[in-house]
Amino acid sequence: MLEKIKKENDVKKIPEEQLPELAAEVREFLIDSLSRTGGHIASNLGSVELTIALHRIMNFPQDKLIWDVGHQAYTHKILTGRREGFEHLRQEEGLSGFPRREESPCDSFDTGHSSTSISAGLGYVRARDLKKEKYTVVSVIGDGALTGGMAYEAINNAAILKTNFIIVLNDNKMSISPNVGGVSRYLADVRTAESYTDLKMGITRTLEKIPGVGKGMVDTLRKTKSSIKQLFIPGMLFENMGLTYLGPVDGHNIRQLIKIFQEAKRFEGPILVHVLTEKGKGYEPAMRHPARFHGAGPFSVETGLPLKKSNPTWTDIFSTVMRKMGDREPQVVAISAAMETGVGLKRFANMFPDRFFDVGIAEEHAVTFAAGLALGGLIPVVAIYSSFLQRSFDQMMHDVCMQKLHVVFAIDRAGLVGCDGKTHQGVFDLSYMNMMPGMTIMAPKNKWELSDMMKFAIHYEGPIAIRYPRGEAYTGLSDQREDIVYGKAEVIRQGRDIAVLCVGNLMEDTLAALENLQVKGLQPTLINARFVKPFDRELIRSLAQNHTELITLEENVKNGGFGEQVLAWVTEERLPLHVHIGAIPDEFIGHGCVSEQKRRTGLDVDGITELLTKVWENIR
Repeated sequence: MLEKIKKENDVKKIPEEQLPELAAEVREFLIDSLSRTGGHIASNLGSVELTIALHRIMNFPQDKLIWDVGHQAYTHKILTGRREGFEHLRQEEGLSGFPRREESPCDSFDTGHSSTSISAGLGYVRARDLKKEKYTVVSVIGDGALTGGMAYEAINNAAILKTNFIIVLNDNKMSISPNVGGVSRYLADVRTAESYTDLKMGITRTLEKIPGVGKGMVDTLRKTKSSIKQLFIPGMLFENMGLTYLGPVDGHNIRQLIKIFQEAKRFEGPILVHVLTEKGKGYEPAMRHPARFHGAGPFSVETGLPLKKSNPTWTDIFSTVMRKMGDREPQVVAISAAMETGVGLKRFANMFPDRFFDVGIAEEHAVTFAAGLALGGLIPVVAIYSSFLQRSFDQMMHDVCMQKLHVVFAIDRAGLVGCDGKTHQGVFDLSYMNMMPGMTIMAPKNKWELSDMMKFAIHYEGPIAIRYPRGEAYTGLSDQREDIVYGKAEVIRQGRDIAVLCVGNLMEDTLAALENLQVKGLQPTLINARFVKPFDRELIRSLAQNHTELITLEENVKNGGFGEQVLAWVTEERLPLHVHIGAIPDEFIGHGCVSEQKRRTGLDVDGITELLTKVWENIR
């Protein structure tokens, strides 16, 4: 069946009774392909029938299908003729793991972060109506994404529409970790309200059969906040917000989905279709452990176990430290934004459930909530991925730094992240935190230093951030473990002429680069920056006595980063040092493995070697 799908809209040529067979083939293809490349497995297996049904009622690329986050759009890619590209999924120059407009005109919006699809869809609808064009707009949003406030801002604005706009609520009871909070409880109530759904559908079908009267009465009933709704579904949240609500409907029954989408397509006004799906559908390991199969690497199809065994990651080290801190420091509390497992707080949550708070996909709330906890006398640790933390920039600036509150930011996935690409690269945090008055920023060189920095941060007073990357923690330089002193760097090797000031996890590649150059007689001073803000001015001033060149290395964009801060200060102080900055260029870095991204940006061993050689040759 899949062989018949060569381009967009080919799915319309397949008889409806054969669509379940197509869904089975899509699942088989995804499991086989992703077992070799890795990718977002559970979310895509759960949205196969939903995607097929949408493609049956939509015409691409004229119609606009907007996925929230976008990690569940693999079936959409297959149905728009990109199946062969899965051989190089999420690899350099290969198929993206998210919708990308540059990849296909059938992708309507570049995405990767949560709670954005309704806003983007509403923009399309308004543009369509102003230009008097005719096309369908569908925004798909997960129940986890509904914990993000931006979704409600969009719903509030969509409620006044007089033209068609379809919002599909893909309800699978999860984001990455299980959903939490009032929205989750509300949707659980809706899922169990089958009596209401059956009654509503029965009344609708009966009225529609009445000649001359039925359709008008059905339309009236749809727009009425009746007592029946209040009786069977608590609050009728969506209808009370101005949306017409249809569902819930079985998200794995293609025939039902097509019918309800066809009805939604005819409606004039904003309409929400509530679809119930199961993450990992059709693959037992992913159904049992959907969080593990959110963004997995290559795995064994038979067992579901990863093919590659890894050493402890930076996240694992953070997890261990937090568990120990929980034992020793009763005032320490932890906050996650729907990423309890991803950021390594699962063990802390299990051991100290009263001191762990999962706030849902609500990074802004997480940070201001932490400010309140700090004012209440606790020590909050906010653990969020770097690229997601940037969504709470204002709260960090206004609610934490301005009040000089003791909030610890554990910034995971800082630096280049690999396969997830542009939307997930954690290469901006140093720049946006550098401008925050009172913020302290640290970066560890190895796993032991991450542990030491966490302990330092817990006992510090004021806003403080520790950023560390994705992947295995560096275990070199175990014999160099000086005490953490505020604002002080650590000299790893003493040399002459050239000094290399390295931020965090680039230490491993920098050491390898220096080994390459030892045979040429180059022996620069190597310094572990430790503190990005405030950086060690006293040490840099002393370097000017017997060095002429200073190289800074950071896995962050150059603009506003560590190197530019150092350069500005050296220039201001008129120190006799030439500053050379090794950093990420002013561009968005696409998907691929981290080693490829480092090579592309000049931050791998060869790139650092080349930079050192160039600087050295200029002073010989």
